[in-house]
Amino acid sequence: MKFGGTSVGTPQRMKEVSQLITKSGKPVFVVLSAMSGTTNSLVEISDYLYKKNPDGANEVINKLEERYLQHVSELLTDEENRSALRDFLRSEWQYLRSFTKELFTSFEEKSIVAQGEMISTNMMVSYMKEQGVNAVLLNALDFMRTDKNAEPDPVYIKEKLAEQLQASPGAQVYITQGFICRNAYGEVDNLQRGGSDYTASLVGAAIDAEEIQIWTDIDGMHNNDPRVVEKTEPVHQLHFEEAAELAYFGAKILHPTCIQPAKYAGIPVRLLNTMDPEAEGTIISNTTEYGKLKAVAAKDDITAIKIKSSRMLLATGFLRKVFEIFESYQTPIDMVCTSEVGVSMSIDNASHLGEIVDELKKYGTVTVDTNMCIICVVGDLDWSNVGFETKVMDAMKDIPVRMISYGGSNYNISFLIRKENKKRALQSLSNHLFA
Repeated sequence: MKFGGTSVGTPQRMKEVSQLITKSGKPVFVVLSAMSGTTNSLVEISDYLYKKNPDGANEVINKLEERYLQHVSELLTDEENRSALRDFLRSEWQYLRSFTKELFTSFEEKSIVAQGEMISTNMMVSYMKEQGVNAVLLNALDFMRTDKNAEPDPVYIKEKLAEQLQASPGAQVYITQGFICRNAYGEVDNLQRGGSDYTASLVGAAIDAEEIQIWTDIDGMHNNDPRVVEKTEPVHQLHFEEAAELAYFGAKILHPTCIQPAKYAGIPVRLLNTMDPEAEGTIISNTTEYGKLKAVAAKDDITAIKIKSSRMLLATGFLRKVFEIFESYQTPIDMVCTSEVGVSMSIDNASHLGEIVDELKKYGTVTVDTNMCIICVVGDLDWSNVGFETKVMDAMKDIPVRMISYGGSNYNISFLIRKENKKRALQSLSNHLFA
């Protein structure tokens, strides 16, 4: 079970989460984020230290200290337990203040940012023990590690986590920190993409969990963007590929990378709502529901680039040269459409747009469209399902479409449109596909 920052954002929320953890009566492994707002404060402290302003950093530390002392009084009732937790927190503030006297680099910043999860997990374990729960705190830095490519090392994680669990057998609840890890050189680091969700997925795969539950403040993935479209509904079931497509194209509830370990291990991931624990949520697995269109997502701030050249006609190597330009500027491509004399591509990172366009002009005439948006429809879109793409096209018949991508995956059809038409397109797709 993974709980995000808003789920453990106050002492009252922590108490409610504790009840959710122990409700099933089964042994549970829990991954916690930092309490909401804490990571931002720790980043602010780091920013002051980068700017060599220790007074500013100390001011933020003082505010954090005051806030957490109040949390201790609200969370625990036994004075001895309160005193022990205050001592732990006091050591945390001393640790943070120690950085105001030293040279400050990105290595120190990662150590500072890691303390948010250290604090939240210690608080939760203190509360659960006071409630008579056999809870054990495991330090993620003892088993969560990335390799020299900054990718998680699953063999190391599985081996070290097994050692940690053997050292504390028979507990009802094991709790660890999300997001933080050590890198291949033993330094404190973080998992970058997906954060605590990634930790939960890696741990779930390492211990061969029955199910991985991601608890947030939303009741699963919705069939459209609830911020833009009226009357959206949670999707009951998604294939891992469908969930990854939706996550990549704008469904912010999940990072596309973070569920890969669960996918490879064949462990279902369930998205649940801490604020409404009885809601069914969304289950993500390796099962495909055939003959269904599931959801729509949108990705903003897209730039379309078209290069037209008669030299491309029957030429070999033309596309390779074009793609190498994007690679040299570390700029991924979202969509690609080709014809005999031209190729159109979309990108979501325009930081090197000027340089890319200059280099592309060596090979043909280049045109650029900015303020674009990708609309992605996800479901069982295997080409043998006659009429599915027509259904989607029919919903888009009144929207000017710059590019269409279909057939690259069995789960997705995408449209590139102007950003100003996004709301109309999403609403029309909802009306045609789900109403």
